[in-house]
Amino acid sequence: MDWIEVFVEVDGEAAEAVADVLQRYGHQGVVIEQPGFPIEVWPDEIPPADRLIVRAYFPADERAEDAKQRLREALWHLGRLYPMPEPTFNTVRDEDWAEAWKKHYHPVRLGRRLYIRPEWSAIPDMRPDDIVLALDPGMAFGTGTHPTTQLCLIAAEELLAGWPAVDVLDLGCGSGILGIAAIKLGARRVLALDTDPLAVTSAQENAARNGITDQITIQQGSLDTLRASPRHFDLLLVNILAKVIVEMCDQGLGDVLREGGKAVFSGIIEDQADDVEAALHRAGLEPYRRRAQGDWVLIEARKPPL
Repeated sequence: MDWIEVFVEVDGEAAEAVADVLQRYGHQGVVIEQPGFPIEVWPDEIPPADRLIVRAYFPADERAEDAKQRLREALWHLGRLYPMPEPTFNTVRDEDWAEAWKKHYHPVRLGRRLYIRPEWSAIPDMRPDDIVLALDPGMAFGTGTHPTTQLCLIAAEELLAGWPAVDVLDLGCGSGILGIAAIKLGARRVLALDTDPLAVTSAQENAARNGITDQITIQQGSLDTLRASPRHFDLLLVNILAKVIVEMCDQGLGDVLREGGKAVFSGIIEDQADDVEAALHRAGLEPYRRRAQGDWVLIEARKPPL
């Protein structure tokens, strides 16, 4: 599949508003570029800078021309508030996008034993007790480079140590990195869900790369998929935006966790943490720990036993 790349160069004041517009059309969110900035960026993460490039991708299919026109119109209206140039559109071949991604994605060590490496890279410093995850994220979020993903992986490693026969839910799985790590860290079974079919495909391919397809089920779905199901889980891994976590808390997220189970919530900016914790309380969960990396916060919570 080919992709349409759209980007707009704006100042820091306009970047958040432009990112919000591009988010409506871009596949797997937007990228905000600045020298030395991490490869994965979410719309909430707007760094201070004089000039920023806000970039998104959407499929070059029969809906592409309509999406272009809608984007132009939305940005034109936004331009009444912020001076900005016309958006630039390019067609990017899938294989070209993948090769460009590889130039910026390198192995990373996390926690005590986790080693996240791109599928195409070697391991020059392998240790005897390394737990290696080989990934090709494709267009899905989750490479291990973003602080929210790193916080989740570190928390999962600590929580799963010495916890036998754990059933895990990876909600909004993206590339599948968290669910795959959970299996390699000793979980019994994982259900990984994402609403994006391309993310599901990416996660399934990554599960096969890591030889754990028998222990992980990856499918398209959301919290609604589980609300009509009798399934419950010991550990819940959620690495999505704070506003989505709050919405799901008010839609019965706490019900999918077993009594005595634990949950990890990431994708939270520091000043959003209190609101997320309030929502967790409403969902019947007890926040008990925060972890932080830069401006990002992870919240661990438990469901009290009966």
